[in-house]
Amino acid sequence: MKRVLSPEEIPADVIEKAAAWQAKRHDFDPARDAATLMAIFQAVLATPESDWHERNSLQSILLRHPKQGAGLYSKANLIAGYRYLVAEGDLEADPLLEKRIRMKPMRTQSGVAPVTVLTAPAGCPGKCIFCPDDWRMPKSYIYDEPGCQRAERDGFDPFKQTLGRIQSFESIGHDASKVELLILGGTWSAYSRDYREWFVQRCFDAMNAAGDPALATSVSLAEAQARNVTASHRNVGLVIETRPDWITPEEIIHLRKLGVTKVQIGVQSLDDEILALNRRGHDVAAVRRALGLLRTAGFKLHLHWMPNLYGATPQKDREDFARFFDDPAIRPDELKIYPCSLIAGTELYERFLAGDYQPYREDELVALLAEVKPTIPPYTRINRLFRDIPAHHIQAGVRASNLRQIVQDELARRGDRCGCIRCHEIRRREVHLEQLDLRVYSYATDLTLEHFLHFVTNERYPEPGLIAGFLRLSLPHGDQSGSRAFLPELAGAAMIREVHVYGPALGIGAESNGRPQHTGLGTQLIDAARRISRDAGFRRLSVIAATGTQGYYAARGFVRGELYMTASLP
Repeated sequence: MKRVLSPEEIPADVIEKAAAWQAKRHDFDPARDAATLMAIFQAVLATPESDWHERNSLQSILLRHPKQGAGLYSKANLIAGYRYLVAEGDLEADPLLEKRIRMKPMRTQSGVAPVTVLTAPAGCPGKCIFCPDDWRMPKSYIYDEPGCQRAERDGFDPFKQTLGRIQSFESIGHDASKVELLILGGTWSAYSRDYREWFVQRCFDAMNAAGDPALATSVSLAEAQARNVTASHRNVGLVIETRPDWITPEEIIHLRKLGVTKVQIGVQSLDDEILALNRRGHDVAAVRRALGLLRTAGFKLHLHWMPNLYGATPQKDREDFARFFDDPAIRPDELKIYPCSLIAGTELYERFLAGDYQPYREDELVALLAEVKPTIPPYTRINRLFRDIPAHHIQAGVRASNLRQIVQDELARRGDRCGCIRCHEIRRREVHLEQLDLRVYSYATDLTLEHFLHFVTNERYPEPGLIAGFLRLSLPHGDQSGSRAFLPELAGAAMIREVHVYGPALGIGAESNGRPQHTGLGTQLIDAARRISRDAGFRRLSVIAATGTQGYYAARGFVRGELYMTASLP
């Protein structure tokens, strides 16, 4: 039995506030409204797929079947009513019905539930001239960003934030048994080690407690992690954000002990002059060193780039973006594009008032992004094109929160398409094995040969070229004494840095019903990685496994070591 949140613990976004308000007013009772709910569900299922439009179709059905008393049923009402009727035996579980009434389908279409939590307000070693410094938040964050409001309401408590987000997903019809935990808040490595270990431990406690309230406390981080290996809400990825100049061999070992699998690095620019003008406090050489250490240690590399910094021009930014892929020491797995936003109270704003800085116009920025997006290689995913800063904080320049769509429209006008993973994901669409081909895209970095193995739809599928799953395989060049000497258990091993299969998040052990998850794609990708590694002369294959994926890899022949899991290649 899952613990029911008390009203003060309910996460404070609009949907959940509305649901809490309805519960307090007792204006929804699935037992009382069963007949009306059944009529709604029958109408939803009776609508042909060709006529179904997620918002308009459901809205018209709800208008024909209003809530008893006043108003319309919310999607939270529909999810709660569906679960009640299935539990009572009055309605058979139906995946199509669940899909059509589920809220925010975009959130879990990548196969996992992303849970974002924020660390407590703290200083930052950086002195960047563009960075806001709100005393209520970790540096670079602003108090009324949606995630910041939730974190502040929860007192920045990692347990409350994590549990609240998991229960929020489940309350609106999503499966949250596979959690990607994103810990944000500026420079993670600058917090004390005790705080970082406590914070991660409490996040794991929350994931464990989401399935069993008796597991809400643990005596140590190791105990919380051990419980999570078989918990009903498992951590399949742990992400932190930091600066390149804080990455050291000692820090990497600590990250692995915490369970971190992906690191977000604020690079911002690959031009030393621009970095100096904006007082970043590091140079490009520091970026190269950090990425070399992280990549050979198996981490996924998620970089941030900021066009329109002080001293930049659109042409300089075009040249700067090309360095991310031309420089073999960079070549990120993921990239967030955060155009510099002009925020009051920053040194950059003072330069703007003095006439020394001018933000790009929207047409300039759109043209820049539309030009660089088609150059992105198939192994990189662009996660964002604009930071979620409330528009009223941006003093001048671009404020469009839908910048990605504006750029996509411009690409369509030009007859171009972005090359990144996100723009080729199969997402919630169904696919069958005979409609997929395995492809391998290989590229060299300064320390490794990388293989991006990916299943893509073939000519038997209505839209060829969509990615259903992928694996990142890293083969280190020769002697890695500089980048791997501090990780003896990786000596002579090839490395799986990521395995990802797309589709709506499915419960552990769930049937696939035509979705890529649970169709064996992950196993086939791992088998292909074994063959490539063996043919390249490696006799061991390691994987950077999150706590909740250890059982998955163990079932496929990997044995747990101190920081990694490894399988022999006979």
